Amino acid sequence: MRLALLALAAVLGLLAGCSTGDDAVDVTNGGEFRFVAGTPAGEVIPLDERASAPDFAGTLLGGGEFTSAELDGQVAVLNFWGSWCAPCRVETPEFQEVWADVRDSGEVAFLGVNVKEADQQFAQAFVDSYGIEFPSLHDPRGEIALAFRDYPATAIPSTIVLDAQGRVAAVYTGEVAQDDLRRVLDRVRAEG
Repeated sequence: MRLALLALAAVLGLLAGCSTGDDAVDVTNGGEFRFVAGTPAGEVIPLDERASAPDFAGTLLGGGEFTSAELDGQVAVLNFWGSWCAPCRVETPEFQEVWADVRDSGEVAFLGVNVKEADQQFAQAFVDSYGIEFPSLHDPRGEIALAFRDYPATAIPSTIVLDAQGRVAAVYTGEVAQDDLRRVLDRVRAEG
C-alpha cells in the first residue's frame, strides 16, 4: 500500500510539472510544443494593433495543395489540432457546427492545421469520425504552427481568427467555446 501511494505521488508530481507553462512537451515525432494557460475568451485585437498573418502553404489531408492566399478577402478561422489532443475532440465537432452555419455566406473560411501527426491516417480517421467538412492541412513537423509562434500556435489546441485583410484579429490557446467563437466571428465580420 505504501509503495502504491509513493508511485501515485510521483505520477502526480510529474503531471503537476507539465502544467507550469515553462515545460515543453515532445509529441509524436519531436518538436517543442509548450503548455500555456488557456484563453478563457477570445479578445478581438484592436484594428490598429493587428499584424499581418504569415504566408503559409501545405498539403491538405486527402491530397491537394493549399496556400494562405486562398483565404484572401475572407474572415478565417485557423485551428491547430491533433488527434492525440483531448480538448480537440471536444471543440472540433463544435467548429463543424459553426462552419455549417457560416459556410454559405462566402465571408468566412475555416482551416484546420493538423500538427505533429506523423501518420496522416490518424488525422484522416479523426476528421472522418467527427464528420468534419472544412479542410485541414497536414503539418507533421509543425512548420505552419511555428510560422505563427508569436501568437502562440505551438500550444495545442490553438485557434487564430484572421480578419478579411489577413491580419490576426483574435487568438485562443486551449479549447474554444462555440458561443465565444460565434461572438468573435460576428464582431470581425461586422468590421467590413
